[in-house]
Amino acid sequence: MKHELPPLPYALDALAPAISAETLAVHHGKHHKTYVDRLNEAIAKAPQYAEWPIEKLLTELDTIDPSVRTAVRNHGGGHHNHALFWRTLGPGGAPPAGDIAREIDGAFGGFDAFKTQFEKDAAGLFGSGWTFLIWNRSSGKVEIQSLPNQDSPLSRGNVPLMLCDLWEHAYYLTFKNLRPDWVKAWWGIVDWKAVDANLKAARG
Repeated sequence: MKHELPPLPYALDALAPAISAETLAVHHGKHHKTYVDRLNEAIAKAPQYAEWPIEKLLTELDTIDPSVRTAVRNHGGGHHNHALFWRTLGPGGAPPAGDIAREIDGAFGGFDAFKTQFEKDAAGLFGSGWTFLIWNRSSGKVEIQSLPNQDSPLSRGNVPLMLCDLWEHAYYLTFKNLRPDWVKAWWGIVDWKAVDANLKAARG
């Protein structure tokens, strides 16, 4: 099984001005594609994992042969994070509703409090990485988790529901070094129906 770059579910200019068409073209067509290509190169060296889907590779990362584990962590994580990122974005920016809204209210005391905490965590992450909303399998609640580089919550036993890319290539052409401005703009393109569907799948 060869890992493939998923097509974008919208036009390149659909997320502007939060994500410009130029940024999206490079981010998806260059950065994400590189993660996919390098993941496939790593798996070619360890064919025992050739039929493992990306979720299994990351969930069982500690069992991966050390000769390719770092590549799977970095490039597999980069592939999965970006694929989920694209699927949880869309034009419109309607507020959360349904189960995801209720889970956020229960965990954080309301959507505004959740946004404040999420933005604080995103601003406080040193260097490159992601801030996630996850489903914690142990507690049965949604939580915020920030991770460096291309690490995935799957490798820590949790399920990512949505995520904000904090690598500078995600926002630098538009927002320069102003990460907090990017995060505020990102809220306007979150597809909460997709996030709600991810929650339902995570809870089973």
